[in-house]
Amino acid sequence: MDYSFFDLLRLLGSLALFLYGMKIMSEGLQKFAGDSLRKILTAMTTNRITGVLTGMLITALIQSSSATTVMVVSFVNAGLLTLTQSIGVIMGANIGTTVTAWIISALGFKVDISAFALPLLAFGLPLLFSGKSSRKSIGEFIFGFSFLFMGLEGLKGNAPDLSANPDMLAFVQNYTDMGFFSILLFLFIGTVLTMVVQASAATMAITLIMCANGWIDYHLGVALVLGENIGTTITANLAALTGNTQARRAALAHLMFNVFGVCWVLVLFYPFTAGVSWFVTDVMHVSDPAVAVSFKLAAFHTAFNISNTCIMICFVPFIEKTVCAMIRTKQEDEEYRLQYITSGMLSTAELSILQAQKEIVLFSERTARMFNMVKTLLYEKNEDTFLKTYNRIEKYENISDRMEVEIANYLTQVSEGRLSSESKEEIRVMLRAVSEIESIADSCNNLARTIKRRNEFKSAFTPEQNMHIEHMFELVTQALNRMNLILHKDSLEHNDINESYNIENEINNYRNQLKSRNIEDINSKCYQYQDGVYYMDMVSESEKLGDYIINVVQAMIEKKI
Repeated sequence: MDYSFFDLLRLLGSLALFLYGMKIMSEGLQKFAGDSLRKILTAMTTNRITGVLTGMLITALIQSSSATTVMVVSFVNAGLLTLTQSIGVIMGANIGTTVTAWIISALGFKVDISAFALPLLAFGLPLLFSGKSSRKSIGEFIFGFSFLFMGLEGLKGNAPDLSANPDMLAFVQNYTDMGFFSILLFLFIGTVLTMVVQASAATMAITLIMCANGWIDYHLGVALVLGENIGTTITANLAALTGNTQARRAALAHLMFNVFGVCWVLVLFYPFTAGVSWFVTDVMHVSDPAVAVSFKLAAFHTAFNISNTCIMICFVPFIEKTVCAMIRTKQEDEEYRLQYITSGMLSTAELSILQAQKEIVLFSERTARMFNMVKTLLYEKNEDTFLKTYNRIEKYENISDRMEVEIANYLTQVSEGRLSSESKEEIRVMLRAVSEIESIADSCNNLARTIKRRNEFKSAFTPEQNMHIEHMFELVTQALNRMNLILHKDSLEHNDINESYNIENEINNYRNQLKSRNIEDINSKCYQYQDGVYYMDMVSESEKLGDYIINVVQAMIEKKI
């Protein structure tokens, strides 16, 4: 066979174009409808069935189960989805990804879409250079769609013609006539290939081409498809490596779901594949052998994932318990999710307000833990430990933003009901408290960022500066502890209020003293001007933090007195 190294490069280039097209098309759709997809994910996962339908819909739209599962893992990591909800979405994503095979089977082998690829690029070019982001995203989608089918055409045109070379065909046949062992071998090949290219759609396209060209039969194509279903889980597991325990559990659940499905299909391999073959030839009446085999593979892919989902949806609690047993919760991991108001409105507005109050207390305690993490950064010399704590503070900040919105939305929803004037005033005060607590989290994040910036520029504080920062942090800690104590109390005494005001006055006075002294110390060359900038940034941010704390206390005074 006259197949040169240049021909091989053309084949690899076609695969690269196909993969790039998939990536651009997926990213374009995600940018265009990203916020909508996120809202759908968080709103339409109230039970297993809606979770499956949501995963199916989103994956069918963005044409990438990997993108959906990575998105799901990141949402679980952030606490926007529970583990149970994520398992349902992942099951749906497996069904949604089968749409790719149908598109390739119906269009890639019957209609020469690549002939329309260049004219499509002409339509997409003005959109790609549009100043409006939504039009630009549509342009990216059109370019990705065109590249995908141009790559598919290149794969078909540049693949070696094995039928014209009996020696090479005999070499392939050495591995295709070993009965069930051949099926297991090709299953392994499909798994490894998908893990390498990081796209099950690309492996599916290669499988369809191999079957359509007669290199392998239908059963070996099915084995490759089964392998692809296992290999595609690697993307989510890689994404979960840097996530928390719940994120890693969600990725493991994806792997378990697919591995279990492959196991039971292997047991029923020949009856299952025969049933799919009968459906395509006798029900769909597809007679062309080259087209029929591609339709059979697409039909098998869909039938497998739908059947597996229908079976496994009953075992979601079992999967959850299994992954929780396999991946234990670490001490530093936390459940980043609202605990009291996730189940919706309660029977009475008063009870709903009580639940929101409990959530605000937890929110406040979380900011106190966040400030304790900031204190550990001040003297941390180990870079890895520093970055780990810093990233955790940033994660807390993102979570606090979402907590503020979720609690505020819940209280707004409660206020729309029939309430007494006292209850309406109570909600107003609680909304103010939530906003101020979120500002405390912002200040903690700003302090951490200042310490990080100081370290990056090799700046160092004098022992005296460190002593002053420590004292300021101690005052803020006292203020935070008093705030949390007040939030826990049903009624307040004047002593509670006065002590909070005293600490706040002490913080303000200390800030003013340090500000005046800082100018003197810089003039006296006690430390560099830049050191003084970082130093005063931390002092000023600590004073702001104290202001936010006293605002929360004042809100609670309005509520409880």
